[in-house]
Amino acid sequence: MYFSELGLSNKLLKAIQRSGYEEATPIQEQTIPMVLAGKDVIGQAQTGTGKTAAFGLPTIEHVDVENPAIQTLIISPTRELAIQTEEELFRLGKEKRVKVQVVYGGADIRRQIRSLEKNPQILVGTPGRLRDHLRRGTVDLSGVQTLVLDEADEMLNMGFLEDIEDIIKQTPSERQTLLFSATMPPEIKRIGVQFMHDPQTVKIKAKELTTDLVDQYYVRAKDYEKFDIMTRMIDVQDPDLTIVFGRTKRRVDELSRGLIARGYNAAGIHGDLTQDRRSKIMRRFKEGHLDILVATDVAARGLDISGVTHVYNYDIPSDPDSYVHRIGRTGRAGHHGVSLTFVTPNEMNYLHEIEKLTRARMLPLKPPTEEEAFRGQVASAYNDIDSLVADPTTNRYSEDAAKLLEKYDAVELVAALLNDLTKDDASQVPVKITPERPLPSRNRNGRGGNYRRGGHGNSHRNFHRNGGDGHRRFNGDRKRRFSNNRNRRRED
Repeated sequence: MYFSELGLSNKLLKAIQRSGYEEATPIQEQTIPMVLAGKDVIGQAQTGTGKTAAFGLPTIEHVDVENPAIQTLIISPTRELAIQTEEELFRLGKEKRVKVQVVYGGADIRRQIRSLEKNPQILVGTPGRLRDHLRRGTVDLSGVQTLVLDEADEMLNMGFLEDIEDIIKQTPSERQTLLFSATMPPEIKRIGVQFMHDPQTVKIKAKELTTDLVDQYYVRAKDYEKFDIMTRMIDVQDPDLTIVFGRTKRRVDELSRGLIARGYNAAGIHGDLTQDRRSKIMRRFKEGHLDILVATDVAARGLDISGVTHVYNYDIPSDPDSYVHRIGRTGRAGHHGVSLTFVTPNEMNYLHEIEKLTRARMLPLKPPTEEEAFRGQVASAYNDIDSLVADPTTNRYSEDAAKLLEKYDAVELVAALLNDLTKDDASQVPVKITPERPLPSRNRNGRGGNYRRGGHGNSHRNFHRNGGDGHRRFNGDRKRRFSNNRNRRRED
């Protein structure tokens, strides 16, 4: 369905067109008309389905630009998600000249207070910082007409439930309430019953949670083997932009330091970093100046980054829904993506539970050999050289090139160039990754956990078989753009 069929004004349709959107996603198609009609809505959908526009467009439509009061309040679990939501709503509301402001912890509250004095009509904020402003009297919620709880399950996991309830009680009882959550635990349902009026439910089916554009694979390996295998996988698969997920903050720190030590252009984000540091890392990643982002689930929640080609689950998540969130970072906007999950022998039942939820089987991959990793680097170097040769500015070096050819054999020169564009086997650089406590063992019937059950679907993948052992090796196209990869990998 096209946005023009959803009852939005011309100003919003112009903003949508300027953003490059044409057809609405399922969550947008179902949610926007309900919100425009003033109904309370519970939307079950994960990041990447377009839910920000699903609640953002109709709430912007409802804003009275002549009214200086805060008319829409959006509560987000993390600073990153709050910032991205504010940025998207600013873009969508630009034609209508709607004022949007964001408040979050870790930033100068005095600067936020000065911004709040400009009378924003839409306020996005994290629970802790919103309560700070309410205590100071710098935020007045008496004029709120629409309340949005975004990523409600994540706010519950982070212990924000009491904060959220306190904030809700300071908004008018006669208001529209929208709640979005990937899962619906009892505490979230209680919020719906307690604070919403006859809410309508929009649920994205499980088959829509994972996309056919994401090829899903796994590598079975012991914990101490995973890092060496991952770096060789990176050499073989040659991703453009990669997100690596670790289970803990310590894991993220060690993985990012290890990748840098082995010559990769990587950085990590988690909740202990300052907001300034996290923002700089995210900006580098979005702009393509960083190849690999290592993150915890919480830090990566809500990140909307185009162009991510690969997601590596260094640690398999204990919750299948977290897996869905992770792989939703790739395979977006019609582009192909790859997810690779490392699984220790005692974690295989967790993998099977994920397959039940996603209704797709992950295909096993054999760890690459040292020679295969090297050949992958050479193949990447070929592409880099093609880009170098195609650069018209190289013509000014023709005279110097001729002098070098008089001094050296052409094969020697090209070999030196290839040597410069590749590196030694990454495993030769020792890296210590502290073992994490293993996930609790699960028996085959899944007792002892709260995983949902479902059927398997067929998974069709064109992959090159290597022998009859049932394993496959990655053999995808390499589409790495040239941007002086050797120098980029050495950035801090």
